[in-house]
Amino acid sequence: MGDTYVQAYFHLVFAVQNRVALIQPIWKNDLEKYITGIVQNHNHKLIAIGTMPDYIHIFIGYNLNQKIPDLVELIKTSSNRWIKEKRLSKFKFSWQNGYGAFTHSHSQIDSVAKYVINQEAHHHKKTFREEYLEMLHNFNVEYKNEYLFNFFDEVEGWK
Repeated sequence: MGDTYVQAYFHLVFAVQNRVALIQPIWKNDLEKYITGIVQNHNHKLIAIGTMPDYIHIFIGYNLNQKIPDLVELIKTSSNRWIKEKRLSKFKFSWQNGYGAFTHSHSQIDSVAKYVINQEAHHHKKTFREEYLEMLHNFNVEYKNEYLFNFFDEVEGWK
C-alpha cells in the first residue's frame, strides 16, 4: 500500500462569554503562547493566532487524527483553567459556547495568516459581527441567529 499524504488548514474563531473584553493586553501574548503549546502538543501546526479583548482567531495546519470539536474543547477548557489558575482576570472568565471552523487551501496560507495576525487593524473597518457573518456567508454556512455569538456591539449604548 502506498503512503498517504494529507494537509488541511483550519481557521478557528471563538469568543469570550458574553463578548466581555476580559483578555488584557498585558497577558494576551502569554495566552497566545499557552494556546500555541496546546495546538503543537497535539501535532497541529500553529500558523497564526490573533487575540482581541473579546475573541480569538487561530489558524492551524490540522492533524487529522484529532476531531476539530475535541481540539476546540481542549483549547477552551485548558486556557480557561489556565486563566483562572493564574488569576489573570479579576472577573469570571469563560469562553462562549460554539465556535467557527473554516477550511482554507494551501494557496491562502499567507493571506489568512496576515488576516489573523492583523485583527486589531482589521477591526477599525469592521465589527466582529460583520466579520463573522461575512465568513459564514463566504463559506455558505447555514446558521440560526439564536445560536450565533452574543454580539453586543449592536445594542444601543454598548461600546
